[in-house]
Amino acid sequence: MIPQARAALRKLASGVAVLTYRDGEHAHGATVSSVSAVSRDPLLLAICLGTGSRFGELVGAPGARFAVNILGAGQARLAGWFADPRRPLGLVQFDCVDWLPDGFSGAPLIDGSLARLGCEVRSVTLAGDHHLVVAEVVTGVPGDGPPLLSFAGQLHDGDLRSLPERQAHPYALEEEPMGAAR
Repeated sequence: MIPQARAALRKLASGVAVLTYRDGEHAHGATVSSVSAVSRDPLLLAICLGTGSRFGELVGAPGARFAVNILGAGQARLAGWFADPRRPLGLVQFDCVDWLPDGFSGAPLIDGSLARLGCEVRSVTLAGDHHLVVAEVVTGVPGDGPPLLSFAGQLHDGDLRSLPERQAHPYALEEEPMGAAR
């Protein structure tokens, strides 16, 4: 039953991001597809990191600062680079990427990303074989273009088409019967 449940969960489309960290010459990047908005006030997001991840070791405590680079449709190779365990460690892994340091976190903000966010960890909770990291978004720069998406174990360009109007279930469109209680 678990393999079917895993296959079913892979049908959840999600955006792809590269998380970045820098403290002097110590730097790291990691590709994830598990970034979610949590709250608007304060502005919070959540990320999931494997319990043995290098990135989790670097930002695994409240107060740690990092950046989230939300990738655009044309950045699949970049996602692959920061997911490859064979890439070099430290700041040299960013040599093939155009970036500027985030004024808040110091972490690399990758040029051409769909959005770039400077974040500070608020809490870390063990959740199965991952850590759930909740962070406050302190800085943000939006970009333009379609997103890079993860779906069914593959990367996809997010060529999105907006629906003409909000879609409601037909039952919700029926008029309320006379005298019905609200």
